[in-house]
Parts: sequence; structure tokens; C-alpha cells
Amino acid sequence: MSRILAVDYGRKRVGLAVTDKAQIIANGLDTVSSNYCISYLENYFAKEDVELIVIGYPKKMNNQASEAVVYVDRFISDFKKKFPGKEYFLIDERFTSKMAFQAMIDGGLKKKQRQDKAMIDKVSATIILQSYLEMRDNNLNSEGK
Repeated sequence: MSRILAVDYGRKRVGLAVTDKAQIIANGLDTVSSNYCISYLENYFAKEDVELIVIGYPKKMNNQASEAVVYVDRFISDFKKKFPGKEYFLIDERFTSKMAFQAMIDGGLKKKQRQDKAMIDKVSATIILQSYLEMRDNNLNSEGK
């Protein structure tokens, strides 16, 4: 099997997470500059087989697109131009930064470590990917009933 990669795209930084080859476990991969993200993905895809990209899509509480969606849409446009054959899936990313911060607290990270925005972005991407995996597995289970 090939991997699934998640993207938590931000104006300055992009958090990345990836599954194992069996697509069971989501792990933080890296945090890169937004300007370097497409190049990073190009290098990563040259080394690893990735079948799907899960992209966090920012929404407001009323389910409307947030202000940050402009940046994510620009990334998606660039992504489609550079990787026209790659499949991608948009997933609601509401609360992932807060969930990441709480996960870091629960994991026992010190205050200084929790202030590392790059770490928060990577953990957010991991939460986005884990959410996708759970949604996929729930859909598979409900279809099998």
C-alpha cells in the first residue's frame, strides 16, 4: 500500500503528517515554510508512494469558509498544477490547532515546547490525518453492515 499525507496549510508554515504504508497510523512528518511546500512535496513524492493528500480546509462555526480559505485555495490551485494526477480530499479543520495544543499539554510538553508554532502545525496535521482515517474507517464499517 501507499501512504496518505495530510497538509495543515497556513500563511507562514505548513504542518505535514503521513500514515505508515498500511494506512493505519498517522504520524507528524514535518513543518515547512509555506513558500517551500510544493517543492517539499515534490521531493517527498519522488521518494515515497503517496496515494492521497488530505488537506485541512478552514471553516467557521456556521460552516462557511473562513478568511484563511483564500490561502488554502491558492495552495490547492498550485498543487493541482504541479501534481495534476494526485488525488486530494478536503476535510474540515476546525479546532485542530486547539486540539493540538491540548494534546501537547496532555502529552506532558513543557510550556516552552507548547509555544513552538511549528510543533503545533505538525500536530494539527496529524489530527487532520487521524480524523480522515477515522472517517474513512467509519464509512467502510457502515457500508459493510
